[in-house]
Amino acid sequence: MIDRLTLHNFKAFQHTELQLGPLTLLTGLNSSGKSSVLQSLALLRQSYDSGDLAVSALLPEGHRAGLRASVSNQGFLLNGELLSLGTGEDVLHEDFTEDEPRIGLAVDEGPYHYGWTAEYEGEQNLLPLRTVELPRDAEGAATPTGPEAVTPAFLTTPFQYLHADRISPAEFYPRDHHAAVGRGFLGVRGEHAVNYLRHHREDPVPQGPLRHPKAASDLLIDQAAAWMGDLCPGVDIRADAIAGADAVRLSYGFQGTLGATRRRRPSNVGFGLTYVLPVVVACLSARPGTLILLENPEAHLHPQGQTQMATLTASAAAQGAQVIMETHSDHVINGVRLAVKHGRLTPAQAVFHYFRGDGTGVEIVSPRIDADGMLDKWPEGFFDELENTLDQLIG
Repeated sequence: MIDRLTLHNFKAFQHTELQLGPLTLLTGLNSSGKSSVLQSLALLRQSYDSGDLAVSALLPEGHRAGLRASVSNQGFLLNGELLSLGTGEDVLHEDFTEDEPRIGLAVDEGPYHYGWTAEYEGEQNLLPLRTVELPRDAEGAATPTGPEAVTPAFLTTPFQYLHADRISPAEFYPRDHHAAVGRGFLGVRGEHAVNYLRHHREDPVPQGPLRHPKAASDLLIDQAAAWMGDLCPGVDIRADAIAGADAVRLSYGFQGTLGATRRRRPSNVGFGLTYVLPVVVACLSARPGTLILLENPEAHLHPQGQTQMATLTASAAAQGAQVIMETHSDHVINGVRLAVKHGRLTPAQAVFHYFRGDGTGVEIVSPRIDADGMLDKWPEGFFDELENTLDQLIG
């Protein structure tokens, strides 16, 4: 699990160290840096998957921890499958202080620290690495030998990154075997979630917090329907392959007073159900060690559904995944607080960060939660609009 993320001259951040937990919520006003945190992790993963961040090749035998290795033909791949950030000019923090600006990203996993520093090249979309901090433990001692001590776990663990712009209601979705089956990847828009659900429909959801008590069975398809039923009561889901086509069909059914009704196309049941489906599938399919990055999982959900979304993501974290999500919903925040109060998460497992930015810099306030779900501070602007509005209405 990633315990700490360090950003240097990356987008809105001149230099920031951010604690992360099993469930981390990033909140704050628009354009304050929340998405950039997710993008930094996706950038490292994208660069590694493309072969441009092959960290296991950077440790010749005999190197000791704490040294910096020079690298060549390596870099941050700004544009790829997970995200498109543009060129170096788009990601360099505008108030850098060095004579020759550098962009640095670092992660701490347990006792080990890993860091990468890239050169700034304004018109390039592959920023060449200048140095790599060789893995070291908390005391700066040499790490154990072997690839497990070289490559950060988050670069090889199962991984999902769902953008705020996710799939919209449609009857057909892609049937990409390599993505959904071979890699278990849902796509950044969740475009492979329906095919994943079709292929893995009979996979059991392990016993634990993610197992919905009202589901018809422990199978993924029934568990997904149960969690979706918290958003729209009585719904069931079908994902069927289309013969002779590289597509799968999604449909919904509803349990009425006279039994099941005819199946309906996604375009006829509203936007929210389909929009949230990839999030549900990502959480239910997560296993211990999975890293899930979510942008606005509450989008298009009514308040009760937003609270249930918090319960779902808290359950995924409690079952061993690491979930880092950006949210603009006080219902999600309060849902996580309830998850702590009800014992689904411990206070130490839930981390809150509130971002305040002025376009050039970012201030981060990090309220701490206790066992009763209470926060130790409530900074100005932190989901206080309802109270502000009521003061005006009754004033």
